[in-house]
Amino acid sequence: MFPTVEFAAFFAAVLMVNWWLMPRPRLWKPFILVASYVCYGWASPKLVLVLIGVTLWNQAFGWLVFRTRRRTLLITGIAGDIALLGYAKYAGFFAHEIDAALNRIGLGAPLPVIVLVATIGVSFYTFQGISYLVDLWRGDLARPAPTLDFLVYQAFFPHLFAGPIVRARELIPQFAEPRDPAQVPYTRAGTLIVAGLAKKLVIADTLGKLVVDPVFAAPDQHAAYEVLFAIYAYAAQIYADFSGYTDIAIGLALLLGFRFPVNFDRPYSSASLREFWRRWHISLSSWLRDYVYIPLGGGRSRSRRNLFLTMLLGGLWHGANWTFVAWGGLHGAALAVERRTGPARRPWLGRLITFHFVALCWVFFRAPGFSDAFAVLGRLTAWTAHGTGLVAPLLVVLVLAGTAIQLVPPGFLTRPVRAALGTMSPVAQGVTLALAFVALLAIAPNLGVPAFIYYQF
Repeated sequence: MFPTVEFAAFFAAVLMVNWWLMPRPRLWKPFILVASYVCYGWASPKLVLVLIGVTLWNQAFGWLVFRTRRRTLLITGIAGDIALLGYAKYAGFFAHEIDAALNRIGLGAPLPVIVLVATIGVSFYTFQGISYLVDLWRGDLARPAPTLDFLVYQAFFPHLFAGPIVRARELIPQFAEPRDPAQVPYTRAGTLIVAGLAKKLVIADTLGKLVVDPVFAAPDQHAAYEVLFAIYAYAAQIYADFSGYTDIAIGLALLLGFRFPVNFDRPYSSASLREFWRRWHISLSSWLRDYVYIPLGGGRSRSRRNLFLTMLLGGLWHGANWTFVAWGGLHGAALAVERRTGPARRPWLGRLITFHFVALCWVFFRAPGFSDAFAVLGRLTAWTAHGTGLVAPLLVVLVLAGTAIQLVPPGFLTRPVRAALGTMSPVAQGVTLALAFVALLAIAPNLGVPAFIYYQF
């Protein structure tokens, strides 16, 4: 994981060798590929075998689609990606559902399921493979990438574990020529990494351990206002956790000389649900738009149905649980209604409605099952003054830092920091950012470092 001593040592070594070999692409590409495989296979080398298999599959079908222009080959290539994704994420889930259904009619018999190794990041690199095939088919890519370039693109470790979903046409052209270390925006990269760590360690992990986990585990033991606070806290936690990961990933890539697309743009400041999905997990939202919504017909015909189905599939993508499907369905239904009625006329009212709808839907996203979700929501009606002291002033500040601060104009907080750092020498910048990181560790509660939430997807 990014916020660990092991990763810091790994990245420091990779960074030095990266710039030493960058002028020699024939050496740099194999090095960064091996480094990415080492990083990905740290927990289990089997992970690397699955990744290599998926990469070679998509490269082979990319060439076939490019040369023959046959739709059946495109469909076959995509079907292979979906089959792996479906088996890795949903085989156990559907086997359990079928077992339960058979048990209800007296025909229960455990279904054999061969469990593959846990494939962290499988959703992200299979989606990248699908976009690669479709872009070749559509002509958005002039020709397939060289195999080594495609291997590096799929395995590049800053975005491998939890995105952002970087499309081939965005990253592979950057491999064509060596990067110039003089052109690296070190100040922006450093502030992104420190800001991402602050979001993760201070906001997300603190709210998760001290508020969200206790309340969602036992909502009946908390007063209604504490449960409501936990719902707001989870909205802040998931934003800080995932956008924090993205900030770190973008910063790490910048230090290596590469640019990733922006993945979050103050989503809780959105005045409509449509705007929210243009600002939240932008790489996934745009992927669903381009490769699911538009092929279904987009806005040309039955647009509301297409919106609903796209969000339903987006919910299912997050995991093998009916609560994810419900979460996606709620967003899809609300987007369809908004398409018909239009957003609220007053922006402040639109922001208020959108944020609270999103926060309410997060309950289904967070809860392990429907009974847990309804237990949390049902507790909101149990108005009692007897709380557990969970709503502490510092935790309120952290919730506001993860949500309401997004109403501040972009760059209001970061621009002065970058301007001040920009007046320093590179050594002074490094020392300042290192001290900021040390201070961050001192401020953050000693709660351990839980995995990023999106690692599970």
